[in-house]
Amino acid sequence: MSNYGSISKEIIEQFILILEEEWVERDPEILARYSHDETEDLRFLPELALSPHTPEQISEILRICNEHRIPVTPRGAGTGLSGGALPVKGGVVISTWRMNEIIEIDRQNMMVITEPGVITQELQEEVQKFNLYYPPDPASRGSCFIGGNVAENSGGPRAVKYGVVKDWVLNLEVVLPNGDIIWTGANTLKNSTGYNLTQLFVGSEGTLGIITKIVLRLIPYPPHRITLLAPFKNMRKAMEAVSAIFMKGLNPSAVEFMERDAIARAVEFAGSGNLPMDEKTQAHLLIEVDGFKKDLLYEDCEKISKILDDFDVGEILIADNEKDKAALWHLRSRVAEAVKAHSIYKEEDTVVPRAYLPELIDKVKEIGHKYGFHSICYGHAGDGNLHVNILKGDLNDKFWNEGLIDALRELFTEVRKLGGTISGEHGIGLVQKDFLPIVFGTAEITVMKNIKKIFDPLNILNPDKIFP
Repeated sequence: MSNYGSISKEIIEQFILILEEEWVERDPEILARYSHDETEDLRFLPELALSPHTPEQISEILRICNEHRIPVTPRGAGTGLSGGALPVKGGVVISTWRMNEIIEIDRQNMMVITEPGVITQELQEEVQKFNLYYPPDPASRGSCFIGGNVAENSGGPRAVKYGVVKDWVLNLEVVLPNGDIIWTGANTLKNSTGYNLTQLFVGSEGTLGIITKIVLRLIPYPPHRITLLAPFKNMRKAMEAVSAIFMKGLNPSAVEFMERDAIARAVEFAGSGNLPMDEKTQAHLLIEVDGFKKDLLYEDCEKISKILDDFDVGEILIADNEKDKAALWHLRSRVAEAVKAHSIYKEEDTVVPRAYLPELIDKVKEIGHKYGFHSICYGHAGDGNLHVNILKGDLNDKFWNEGLIDALRELFTEVRKLGGTISGEHGIGLVQKDFLPIVFGTAEITVMKNIKKIFDPLNILNPDKIFP
């Protein structure tokens, strides 16, 4: 639907009655902050930004917007990489930053009830005080909101052992586009009662409803970790080693891949000039094991080292103290910023069965050579998730805005042939929606569109996302 209503003075006055004037933002400078997220350099200006504090306030706002067909874009911290929080139709942005309370940490049942505006790292640190653990850890965990993580079904390095956000969500409170407030499930570890609405909303990218409370399961916190940094002279060999580790029955908590350019730029960007790197090194694997008995972890590290010897590995750096581990993970977390600091770029979030990672990296470089672009690759190799960063560099605007689409289409087609898909954790949002037919046929897309129509028949909630 393209015929949306306008925001009249009367509607603004209704919003002020609901929220008070302080939380109805019209200042152009502040609205500009809501015009973008971390997706490339895209910007779309909303007409208003609203900051509610309760589900009831969101309910009232959505009833008004639904009645007048005003487009609404839900927004967390704005750290997304697929344009999911971009107000492409203008209208209203509903920010959840004021809904930032951890409501209850239930130690006995090992679960936490939280509002969506809590920063993910802060949630992890709070539950850790009770020796409890919420594992999903996206790269932006120090700034992203847990509500946004749920909406995007975020992952992160430790997804290989612990799974992604969907594996930890038990129940959700959601405000629907018509203003109804529902709970999607139950605060139980098992639930076979009706359709699984909870999992329908996880990863729905703010297109079906606005999440206002989240119930997450927790596990005991594993107190010990050891981190390995393994250099390889051959990038393909590094990728082949990933599958070999798991085939030997080992279960590391993270296996991260970084090609040479990625870690070199991170070292430069972070000012960490003390990392030794042979001039022949093409790639690194950052491998972590965790658990409750440190002796067993050292045994796992020895086994992993022996496996890597078969793949032309260099000298492996072992970090078993907090300072060294933090330094290595700091480098990994700065890779995206380091790449972005050098050039405008597009980050693609490909994922394949991990045994096919060598074929995927070969295809990425082959397509880059064919179309004349340079890419820097890194990602969560343990679960087959490769982030392909394509740098604009000296490429002309015409190719960047038009010609690159053909290259991406070819890349995603190859990903699909390998049994993979076009997003592992970033979502489809705005920038990937035209590629959706590569992985889904007409029947599948029609089913998804019909689900959207049931929840949001007037298409007011996060319009122009996911579907081409």
